Amino acid sequence: MAVVAERAFTSRSTLQKIEAGDTNVSIGIYAGVLQALGMLDGLTQIADIGNDPVGQALASAELPKHVHLKRTAGSSRDD
Repeated sequence: MAVVAERAFTSRSTLQKIEAGDTNVSIGIYAGVLQALGMLDGLTQIADIGNDPVGQALASAELPKHVHLKRTAGSSRDD
């Protein structure tokens, strides 16, 4: 634990908070710990909407059902 804390530039008590799931620990500290553990590549998956079917469903539900385009002055359907 001391080695990981040193490599992540944090304290052992902060590592204990991370292990306990403390939400007050900054994302930068989490990134440092992931880097120290050789797991930083997984961080990119957190915000990837491709990995979030619930988020995709919510985003789709908020899309308008119909879109009405405004025509510019002087345009007509016969053009």
